[in-house]
Amino acid sequence: MTSQLKGSEQHEGFHVFGIRHLSPAGAHHLLSFLDTVQPTAILVEGPSDASHVIADMTSRGVVPPIAILAYTNELPIRTLLYPMAEYSPEYQAFLWANRHGVHTEFIDLPSETALALHEQRRAWRKSSMEPEDEPKDGSRTGPQGAPTEDGLQAAPPEEAKAENSLQTYLRKQHERYEQIAELAGEPNYDSYWERHFEHNQQKDAYRHAVYEFSAQMREISELDEREHDAAETAYNEIREAYMRRRIQEVLKAGHVPGKVVVVTGAHHASALDLRLPVMTDKQRASLPKASTKLTLMPYSFYKLSTHSGYGAGNQAPAYFTLFWECLKKGDLSGLPSLYFSHVAARLREEGNYRSTAALIEAVRLAEALASMQGGSQPTWQDLRDAAVVCLGYGELSTIAEALARTDVGTAIGSLPEGVSQTPIQDDMNRELKRLKLEKYKSTVATTLELDLRENRRVKSEEAAFIDLKRSVLLHRLKLLDINFARKQYVNQGAASWSENWVLQWTPEAEIQVVESTLKGETIELATAFVLNERLEACGDITEASKLIRIACDCDLPKLMEQARGSLQELAVDAGNFNQIAAAAYELSVLIQYGSLRRMDTDSLVPLLQQLFLRGALLLSDAANCNDDASKSVIAAIHTLHGVAQEHFDSVDDALWIHKLQDLASRDDRNAKCSGFAFAILLERNEVSEDQSAQEVSRRLSPGIPADLGAGWFEGLSMRNRYALLSRTSLWRQLDSYMESLEEAQFHRSLVFLRRAFGSFEPREKAAIAEMMGDIWGFDADQTGEMLQRPLTNEEKGKLDELNDFDFEDL
Repeated sequence: MTSQLKGSEQHEGFHVFGIRHLSPAGAHHLLSFLDTVQPTAILVEGPSDASHVIADMTSRGVVPPIAILAYTNELPIRTLLYPMAEYSPEYQAFLWANRHGVHTEFIDLPSETALALHEQRRAWRKSSMEPEDEPKDGSRTGPQGAPTEDGLQAAPPEEAKAENSLQTYLRKQHERYEQIAELAGEPNYDSYWERHFEHNQQKDAYRHAVYEFSAQMREISELDEREHDAAETAYNEIREAYMRRRIQEVLKAGHVPGKVVVVTGAHHASALDLRLPVMTDKQRASLPKASTKLTLMPYSFYKLSTHSGYGAGNQAPAYFTLFWECLKKGDLSGLPSLYFSHVAARLREEGNYRSTAALIEAVRLAEALASMQGGSQPTWQDLRDAAVVCLGYGELSTIAEALARTDVGTAIGSLPEGVSQTPIQDDMNRELKRLKLEKYKSTVATTLELDLRENRRVKSEEAAFIDLKRSVLLHRLKLLDINFARKQYVNQGAASWSENWVLQWTPEAEIQVVESTLKGETIELATAFVLNERLEACGDITEASKLIRIACDCDLPKLMEQARGSLQELAVDAGNFNQIAAAAYELSVLIQYGSLRRMDTDSLVPLLQQLFLRGALLLSDAANCNDDASKSVIAAIHTLHGVAQEHFDSVDDALWIHKLQDLASRDDRNAKCSGFAFAILLERNEVSEDQSAQEVSRRLSPGIPADLGAGWFEGLSMRNRYALLSRTSLWRQLDSYMESLEEAQFHRSLVFLRRAFGSFEPREKAAIAEMMGDIWGFDADQTGEMLQRPLTNEEKGKLDELNDFDFEDL
């Protein structure tokens, strides 16, 4: 359609200024152009229903980068992002309009239509794609920062297979741009763009060059676009027809055409010509809609960079911020010195120092590289190459972190309180301020150590329990899947007074906060909503007990009581020993540390008693299992015994010991489980020396199959090995057992016992060797000498036989 028209950047008297998103030179030349034209209206490509947030974007206290977030207010949530940096031409246009009191608005499709069409495009591509055309890796590729890109967020990876035709088009487009760079002698398209457009300081050169370049590239690419992605073609034509309509409406409102400036992505510049069809009322009424909301949110340099996968970004937002600062001063020639001084400062922070002479040489080398390409100024790639040679001494690795901080940066934008925020965003910001967590709202991961105990050295209650309240907030964010805080488990265990969290703020976290507004207008209400949903869907006692723990961590006592009621109902029919043990453990932890979180846990004690009693009665039946299942059963026995020890005054400990004695004596239960139960009894001194010798003799006798005897010993060795090492009679009995076996049975037992001893620590194995040496009549020195002696070839052969042992039908 646009290929039929040839023209300049001015149609019907109004001005079209094509820009590349996130272009500092584009912002610089646009401001100069606005000063010259002195427009009465500035129209900007962007969601037309977001025009009301322009005033917020230009208000005092706003620090870019920021983004407009559009999201559906029904599940599943879909989002569109329109990010801007300080050097974004659109943002600078808004600031100019604010300073001069000029009317400004967005003119692209409203977000409700853009999101609906976005879904229709995805569905159309998926339905029209042939199975054999699906990409094998499900990945999406595309040009990084090409002038044809808009601010739409990329499709999720799981849906990328539905966009193979778009991938083909984008790949060809990317190849075309790279061919341009190759013909110009540049390493990549970004270097080509920077040298030929960003560095061009001649008046009006940027505007004319971008317009003509994009118009020609669009004409060349239209054929490929129609062939490989008709959905994308249709979408762009709808957008452009709508923007032409909005321009026409502004002109009809009385603005003089020569005083209207349209700022748009260069790809659309040549299409904003009123000689082309304008969207009619009927067409506008037929556009699909999805109910949406809009908000402003802070953004980060990392997300603006192509390192994050954002296609309309640029690779070095921090570098282009330095570029923008030099343009504002009218001294672009000072950029190399400024860049290298920042790299040197980052190196100094790491403890590495570079001389002034090294920086001077880096500047000279960068300028020499630029002159070899016929440029007047070094590009970002020239500066990086010079930094590697002069500051990294030829090695990128030595300065990689310093370069990353200088190129990409860690800056994150900010918005003053109450500026175009959803209620839950405002609540989040208030909570961070109240709990003195604002400084952790950074893209750099920081560890926060919390002490949940009362701080008696402060005067106010707020300060005394600030770490506890921080913990509550972080647990709530964790439940809401807001990836601001990640908990690390410390040595004392997850239920102790100490908690370690890693805090890192990202734009994704901000989006997740916004999405949570559908669950509640505050963090507390949203958390309660999510927890209540999980309770309603809860079907087993393990999950119910975890929800009690979560409710306690999130300081939601009413929901904690609701979860307790659910657990009590489920416990009536509970028959899974492992689940009962896990549920009892969760309750045990809460009862132990509930006072630390200032929660009343007395109502949980009867429920713990009920679960413990049920678990004890199911112990013997649970041990009727094979070796694979025995691992989880033994873990559950260990857990339930821990509950018995911690709450001996509340639960029926005598019944538990009786059930352990019953399991330890049973021959028709899993041998490992019986051995583990016997180990607990040994530890509790519930078994005398004579009883121990009799049981070992019974379990480790020639009449017992080797796998059963060795399995029993393996279970025995899984608990308190120091108690085993202190009982010489046990090892004498094991020695007698091994001596009594015939050769075939001996080999079988040796294989199983080798597995049992495999988990012993070296010092434990050495202690066993010394004990066996005493039994065989060797002193400690002789035993040590034998252990240190190299293996003979015969002994190595015997070990190989054990490794190749045939377990037959075992």
